[in-house]
Amino acid sequence: MAKLVYSARDILQKEFKTKVRGYDPIEVDEFLDNVIKDYEAYNQELLALKEENHRLVNKVDQLTQNQATLSRMKQDAPKTTAVTNFDILKRLSNLEKHVFGSKLEESPASTNISENAKNTLNNAAQKVLEDNEDLDATRRF
Repeated sequence: MAKLVYSARDILQKEFKTKVRGYDPIEVDEFLDNVIKDYEAYNQELLALKEENHRLVNKVDQLTQNQATLSRMKQDAPKTTAVTNFDILKRLSNLEKHVFGSKLEESPASTNISENAKNTLNNAAQKVLEDNEDLDATRRF
């Protein structure tokens, strides 16, 4: 803040010396010049603060919009990931059937292995679905 020459109390308590025809005009002019400088300093600071306030309000608005956008993106992302995990498990199962299908059918132990693989894949898929449901329930809170 610019250094002010007079405070409000100084202006209020100012007494001018009197001369033969009233106050000394030079002293009054000097005092009024300093008062004018104070008003100009106040106006400059007021304008600077208004500009800074406007800039900060704009920045807050921009950050609020960015936060809303990120919030929407975060809500959409987990749903896509859960579906993708389930899709990956399905594809893996189909790939195993395609690659190992004929070999598993040839041996008698392959039935047990095939059943174990199916059970494991089903359990994994069920866990992914449960995790997705838990995630949705958490979001509601």
